[in-house]
Amino acid sequence: MITNANAEKQLTTKIGERTNDVKHVWSVFKTFANEKVIGEEEKAILFQCGVYNYTGEKLFYFDFVRQFSVEDGSIQQLHCEFVFTPNKQLKKLEASEWFFESEGNLEEFFDDIENLDEFKIPISHTPLKLNIYQEEA
Repeated sequence: MITNANAEKQLTTKIGERTNDVKHVWSVFKTFANEKVIGEEEKAILFQCGVYNYTGEKLFYFDFVRQFSVEDGSIQQLHCEFVFTPNKQLKKLEASEWFFESEGNLEEFFDDIENLDEFKIPISHTPLKLNIYQEEA
């Protein structure tokens, strides 16, 4: 069973060593997004991408997020964040798309995301790295 406390470790284990394979990580993330988290009140998923200067260097971030709203009122976000060198194609891309369980169908959301240029273009590039981390929102 997945708990808020072990979600990051569970996802990291499921991804394994194929951390530069964006398609593999996306497939694992979609399966993980369908799993129940103990105490979760509402499932929320975020796909976001764009060029940002978080570290003093402009990089392209391509991020899949599972948000946990739990019974104690806290909100945690588990990120699968790919970082790319922002080439000419990637510099033009920016997206922020949310899914909330109470408002729709998760499989339809995934289909919609997979049809966005903001999704299709980056998956053909090799990322610099994958960051998997969990934080309070």
